[in-house]
Amino acid sequence: MSGIAFVGLGAMGSRLARRLLEAKYPVTGYNRTPAKARALEAAGLKLAPTPRAAVEGAVAVFSMVTDDVALRALALGENGIVAGLGRGAVWVEMSTVSPAVTRELGAVVAARGAAMLDAPVSGSTITVEQGAASIAVGGERDALERVRPYLAAMAPGGITHVGPLGLAKTMKIATNLGLAVQMLAFAEAVLLAEKAGIARATAVEALLKSVIASPMVKYRGPFVLEMPDEAWFDCNMMQKDMVLALDLGRELDVPLPTTAASNEILTAARGMGLDHHDFAVMFDVLAYLSGLAATAR
Repeated sequence: MSGIAFVGLGAMGSRLARRLLEAKYPVTGYNRTPAKARALEAAGLKLAPTPRAAVEGAVAVFSMVTDDVALRALALGENGIVAGLGRGAVWVEMSTVSPAVTRELGAVVAARGAAMLDAPVSGSTITVEQGAASIAVGGERDALERVRPYLAAMAPGGITHVGPLGLAKTMKIATNLGLAVQMLAFAEAVLLAEKAGIARATAVEALLKSVIASPMVKYRGPFVLEMPDEAWFDCNMMQKDMVLALDLGRELDVPLPTTAASNEILTAARGMGLDHHDFAVMFDVLAYLSGLAATAR
């Protein structure tokens, strides 16, 4: 076996695959909508017609899809990832999906004599491009060592082994709930300052210089002044992660009150027709509720 496969070449997957190509690794890819992956062909990607065709003969397989349903659809069946895995191959599943579906697929992969790791990425499309993303990894350490050079090419920012298969998904869900919670708190702070008479831009400037300015707040905080033309991570995707977190909280008897509150604001955003906007649009929901809708976008 030789070569690398990458299944799922959307916003994040395409950028991760590009980093592998830039590191001079041969990559065969598959995307449900081939046209969206054409730009990578110019960078050296070989595009395959099915997930199975992409992964056959690959020593390492990477995947990045939207949710549990999409993952099962690409993984199973006669043309799925699992059918193409060779004995000794390592499948690195990088999506933000449930730990349960990850472990379910891991058992199927092991039965074929291959190994599976879960390795979701923490970061945005921009941080991936900058090489500043990080990756949590679950699964056997020896499998991790076999694919570590590829992971390092995608995320020089750092790789952390967190335990058995499925726990990296849990770590990613725990991380992502903080994105919405932090964004909601930032929006509340800006609106409180604005309601008191401080200009919105001034409030944002002050907060981004303050102790609350986490890396995420620093790059997403300015979105309350001007939203990007294309959502970095839209409300639908963010709420999917909030639901995963709330489900895990119920399963593990962990109260998640700020996650629940953030989830409700995301529901309101979707109800206002803002579902495909970046989740920073939660600010607009609060602006509407606080009576500042006239000054919101």
